[in-house]
Amino acid sequence: MNEPRSSVPIEVYIDYICPFCYVGNARLQRIAQRYPVTIQYRFVEIHPDNPPQGRPLSELGYPPEQWRRMMDNLNAMVSQEGLPMGERTFTTNSRKALLLAQATLDERPVAFPALNEALFQAYFTEGRNIGEEAVLRELAQHHGIEDLLTPAWETALYRQRLLEHVEAAQQIGLTGVPTVVVADQPFAGAVSMETLEEALRRQGL
Repeated sequence: MNEPRSSVPIEVYIDYICPFCYVGNARLQRIAQRYPVTIQYRFVEIHPDNPPQGRPLSELGYPPEQWRRMMDNLNAMVSQEGLPMGERTFTTNSRKALLLAQATLDERPVAFPALNEALFQAYFTEGRNIGEEAVLRELAQHHGIEDLLTPAWETALYRQRLLEHVEAAQQIGLTGVPTVVVADQPFAGAVSMETLEEALRRQGL
């Protein structure tokens, strides 16, 4: 029988324009309230070709039937979690949002949880374009991290940090986001609470 552990490490690979990451993040927050876990966020840009001004979701190129199944699945998860979800019509470039998140996580970790939620809420609930600097600047001002904008966007440090996340993703054979890694075991997709809890029980929690 495993000895109880003081804290189990969880890594999560996300992008703020990924709707299943929105769901997965909510589930991880519930897990963190119930279990002694340490969550490490790794940011992966899923559509680097998207322009900052955004583009219609229809241009992502999914076959209609596949898109319908994905949205049905997403809507069921959103309903199950009781998450607010606005009407999305566009996708955008998330690079500057990810750089800001990384800088905040590294330099002002106490501010990261609120920013993390704010980025998801801005895009998925309020329909705001988090690819636009003005939107990100407003969020940064609201959360007291405006001083991190310049280093986040203009220095090589945080671009290198994002590259490190990509390299880590390649090492575990990541095929998409969200991916959750519990004590070195990866789980792809918006992992159910039951799956997460079972993985933690195997770690002695």
